[in-house]
Amino acid sequence: MSESKEYCVILAGGSGDHFWPLSREDRPKQFNTGNFSKSSFLQKSYRRMLGIFDEEHIYISSQSKYKKLILEQLPEISEDRLILEPYGKNTGPTIAFVAHTLIDKDPDAVMVITPCDQEISDLELFAQTIRKGLDYASSNNALLTLGLVPTSPNTNFGYVQVAGPYKQGKPVKAKTFTEKPSSELAKVFVESGEFLWNSGIFIWKAKAILEEMNKCCPEITRLWKSWQKELGTVCANRLVAHVYTDSPNISIDYAVLEKSNNLYVLPSNFGWSDVGNWNAFYENYPDKDEKGNMSLVFGKSILEDNTNSIIYGANPEKLLVVRGLENYMVVDTEDALLICPREEQLLKDTLSYLKSPGYEEYK
Repeated sequence: MSESKEYCVILAGGSGDHFWPLSREDRPKQFNTGNFSKSSFLQKSYRRMLGIFDEEHIYISSQSKYKKLILEQLPEISEDRLILEPYGKNTGPTIAFVAHTLIDKDPDAVMVITPCDQEISDLELFAQTIRKGLDYASSNNALLTLGLVPTSPNTNFGYVQVAGPYKQGKPVKAKTFTEKPSSELAKVFVESGEFLWNSGIFIWKAKAILEEMNKCCPEITRLWKSWQKELGTVCANRLVAHVYTDSPNISIDYAVLEKSNNLYVLPSNFGWSDVGNWNAFYENYPDKDEKGNMSLVFGKSILEDNTNSIIYGANPEKLLVVRGLENYMVVDTEDALLICPREEQLLKDTLSYLKSPGYEEYK
């Protein structure tokens, strides 16, 4: 049994609808390779953390309905390292649940919270950064987020403003958060030198985040007060279901980070990308053609006069013909075909139709 107080929790409970139609409710993107690689986002995230943490201190946070998928993809993980929500309520309630779970096991737990839909290119520098963050969080009650030095005014990422000059590897006080700014605002952010990409990777003591949640979002933490002792018992599922029924649907960013005066950023540059949607994947795809097209077609294809477009064809027995598109996405799967401009809001509006009667099987 490890005596370490350091834990990692990989968040793998999202629906992944921004990757539709490749990602579906019953198999969201974190479990899907999409023929992009041999491993899913979840598998890559887990193996990335094996070099940093004791294996028995790596946990997966997800929804109960994905338990079978997790165990299929990570057969080496034991069920007691799965923190399973009855359903998704965003990262605010999730992190409260995770923190209470770890405190029940180890009152002095220091944890890394990381999404699994990310790509890291410099694994050695990433591990060094995590170690620095753990050392800082272990000796301070501060909340820490990893910030990446921006290489472009990317509008797919959130930005965090720092309160003064920064150096890589040295924590600095955070000032403001901005989620996915306009292209004009993103350019201002990058040119100012005051902003970092918000990685969504957090490091803090379990007790420290709960103390901050008590101040910033007591509507979440108060729900656990009379039930916390039930964690780890046969009544745990009843407890969590009760808490989640009354919990608000809110991200940790809005619930805590935007309000906290105790938030710090650890600047780094380990080659990071949040692959949260098709456009983010496009931005990081290394093999675009001379006209800026990302083409992944596993059958025969005729692709002519397309520019800055995403073209994905999953069926190796189908001929895919696409011509004359600019800034479009064409995603062809076994049972659904998406043709839409590469604008995130348009895609979001289009996918809202899947909630209508008669389309349930395609969600």
